Amino acid sequence: MAEMSNFSKTTSIQQAIASCCAAIITSLFVTPLDVVKTRLQARSNPFPKGKCFVYSNGLMDHICVCENGDSKGWYKKNGHFKGTLDAFVKIIQIEGIKSLWSGLLPTLIMALPTTVIYFTCYDQLSEALKSRLGKDDDHIPVVAGSLSRFGSVTVVSPLELIRTRMQYRKLSYKQLYMCFSGKVARDGWLSLWRGWSSTVLRDVPFSAMYWYNYERFKKMMCKNVGAHEPTFFITFTSGAASGSIAAVLTLPFDVVKTHRQTELWESETLKAPQRNCASTWTVMRKIVAKNGIAGLFAGIIPRLFKVAPACAIMISTYEYGKSFFSHLNEKTSQHP
Repeated sequence: MAEMSNFSKTTSIQQAIASCCAAIITSLFVTPLDVVKTRLQARSNPFPKGKCFVYSNGLMDHICVCENGDSKGWYKKNGHFKGTLDAFVKIIQIEGIKSLWSGLLPTLIMALPTTVIYFTCYDQLSEALKSRLGKDDDHIPVVAGSLSRFGSVTVVSPLELIRTRMQYRKLSYKQLYMCFSGKVARDGWLSLWRGWSSTVLRDVPFSAMYWYNYERFKKMMCKNVGAHEPTFFITFTSGAASGSIAAVLTLPFDVVKTHRQTELWESETLKAPQRNCASTWTVMRKIVAKNGIAGLFAGIIPRLFKVAPACAIMISTYEYGKSFFSHLNEKTSQHP
């Protein structure tokens, strides 16, 4: 795995380091935008007490319980905001700049292993396929993107379940172990992958479309400007455009995943009646019956505002990191 690649000229360890840096930088940039958006949404359309909502900062989803009793959520803080810029200024003035990064730690705990597995596997699979099919085969980004996302989602899915449990209930490691051992004994090992199917249906098609369009946009822009290697601007623009397209086309699966997450929360934390585990298509039919086709595309603008910059920052930072290591390796080989 750590051998030098013929195409990327970076080792798998260097790719993992680059993906870690990309995840951290993306989280730092994108989290404040969604914190402000959530605050504005809470002021104009207050969340009902005792319920929950899904908060996503472009990288990870977080279940947040609405105010219940004496609890005080960060999204319910006092403040009358006139707009996005006004919200930024007042949040910093009243609560301090740290409040703009609410939820950053759980994001990094989940995003780092997911990103390392995802990006490193994508590069390794791409290189293996290029050696067999040729470097210009259009199917490579689709296959490599799909398989790498499938693998990362499958590996991290039990960790996401643990993270969700720890978000709403402070558990010691012993209590957490007892909770999961009891769940496995009662429902079997597969219960740790609950919600896996809806995540796969959202993330695997997203990844396939994202990488296919990203590689095409990148090649097209390099050709238009006569560049041998993609610049930071080219990777940033290609990432934003391909991420936006994939986000729109996979939005129905994101809506289904949100419904399932909130139902799971309410059934386990609020002792609400347990509903039958409906299939993804059943949930989709219910949404269409209740809200029409438009219901499957609810929240399209907020999703674009999160996904487009997250994809742009993530891929451009990752490519820059690989470029840095590639040039470093060339210098090392020339002057051992």
